[in-house]
Amino acid sequence: MVLPVVAIVGQPNVGKSTLFNRIINERLAIVEDKPGVTRDRNYAQAEWMGQKFDLIDTGGITWENGRIEDEIRAQAEIAIDEADVIVILTSVANHLTDLDERIAQLLYRTKKPVILAVNKADNPEQRADIYDFYSLGFGDPIPVSSVHGTGIGDLLDRIVSELPKDLDKKDDDQISFSVIGRPNVGKSSIVNQLVGEKRVIVNNEEGTTRDAVDSPFVSEDGTKFRIVDTAGIRRRGKVYEKTEKYSVMRAMGAIEHSDVVCLVLDASTGIREQDKHVAGYAHDAGRGIIIIVNKWDLPKKNSTSAKEFEQTIRQEFQYLDYAPILFVSAKTGQRLDQIPKMVKQVYQNQTQRIQSSVLNDLLLEASKLVPTPMIKGKRLRVYYMTQVSTNPPTFVVFVNDAELMHFSYQRFLVNQLRENFDFTGTPIKIIARKRK
Repeated sequence: MVLPVVAIVGQPNVGKSTLFNRIINERLAIVEDKPGVTRDRNYAQAEWMGQKFDLIDTGGITWENGRIEDEIRAQAEIAIDEADVIVILTSVANHLTDLDERIAQLLYRTKKPVILAVNKADNPEQRADIYDFYSLGFGDPIPVSSVHGTGIGDLLDRIVSELPKDLDKKDDDQISFSVIGRPNVGKSSIVNQLVGEKRVIVNNEEGTTRDAVDSPFVSEDGTKFRIVDTAGIRRRGKVYEKTEKYSVMRAMGAIEHSDVVCLVLDASTGIREQDKHVAGYAHDAGRGIIIIVNKWDLPKKNSTSAKEFEQTIRQEFQYLDYAPILFVSAKTGQRLDQIPKMVKQVYQNQTQRIQSSVLNDLLLEASKLVPTPMIKGKRLRVYYMTQVSTNPPTFVVFVNDAELMHFSYQRFLVNQLRENFDFTGTPIKIIARKRK
């Protein structure tokens, strides 16, 4: 169903991300005691008294001249446009500032319900200092403490009372896929091209995207997608800043909640060791994988360039031999329209189910091609195969002794499955189980 949207806005370092985390009851937004940590919009679903709504955390709004400040303000303004209800968060510790009044002027023009919350009101003395905020013109300010949870219930009661009640319902059959890769390979540019708006901040500075940002869109054939642009993942041993550690955790979470993962490589710099670590996260999670080579417009090429680069990928990522490879350019738009089609196909492959009778016919033919292995004078006997789950496709093989199932024979069975069925883009799991 279509959920109402609530946006939290305010100047930097008033506790917007802490309030966001408090409302959704998990540590999703990055929180750190310095301005500017939250840059992109951050989405999550929240619920209060049976009412669900989408919550957006935004970067602190300023009117300084730096380019990144302009981008943050633009992102906050997009969130304001998307929202049905807006929470302007101020801080009793800062008192009323000119920046609060300037943000209020921005919100007056929206003609939307605006709720004023005053954060860091941790004790009665501080709550007595909220009266100056009446001058912002948004009615009674609600004193809250995002850290301690004081006043959050009152704020949520007010939010729910202002939510629209007549939103249309729709089915929730989206295909979710994340865009992952080391910093500065062009993930955000790909997202912006796919969703058709500047939803994610794009900047040449490495690590500009810090939070994972969900963006729903519909492809030309009517398929509904949700794309997640994750923060650039650095190798764990090189993650020093606390902010970046949370970003890696967020990216890992995005992988876990995706149906398909798009691993983005940089054609202009080639494959680096970090790329292998990033790919390993997605492979270990058992998600469908597509390898996207971005910036294909930059290197000098000849008729064999794509084939040679693909061979290099296959050599460096041998465990991803099932993943399709797509060469694109986010800058020129080259072949970006193929990404949703490929994601849909991989999703269909990893959710397909094979009948047990068909699997056992395959098992019979496989046993004729390659005899089962013999270990310490004892031969493996394979009795039966059945599919037990999808995402990824998982098959249980019943045998006389699970310890006799050598990994090489498991790989042989996986190859037989791939030769007979289309499992492009998805890993396959084989589980050996002793027949009782």
